[in-house]
Amino acid sequence: MTTQENNLSRRDFLKLGIGALSALAMLEMGGVSLFFMQPRSLAGEFGGVVNAGPVDSFPLGSVVEFPDGRFFLIHAPDGGFLAVYSRCTHLGCTISWEADKNQFFCPCHASSFDTNGDVQNPPAPRALDLFAITIEDSQVLVDTGSITQRDRFTNDQLTYA
Repeated sequence: MTTQENNLSRRDFLKLGIGALSALAMLEMGGVSLFFMQPRSLAGEFGGVVNAGPVDSFPLGSVVEFPDGRFFLIHAPDGGFLAVYSRCTHLGCTISWEADKNQFFCPCHASSFDTNGDVQNPPAPRALDLFAITIEDSQVLVDTGSITQRDRFTNDQLTYA
């Protein structure tokens, strides 16, 4: 064997270098893509457990919006809590609370819902979806990680302190 046969030509070296850099770039892009597509389940954000605050900070009959958690927290007149998703069950538009009319309203197709999330005015096909609530150390915790669909409101959906 001659020494020239063992040496790498300049062209082969450049091909090898470009191939290695391309593979590294693809690997980095794949890692970034996977990281970006991971669900956000950090505490206090949508997809995780949101600490809404102390039980005593919500007056009876109140409705409080949590935009970052994408829900409304309802403190029923009998003391129970209900967390309703802020998306209409018709096409997923964001609903708003109209305190003067005591109802939730969807601006897309004029669906409206009562204080418990039951449909008052279609085209929404069912009541607003719920998030699970737990009360620990007098704090209201809302788990936005799992959505519960329902047809209508029943008293067993309320959580009491």
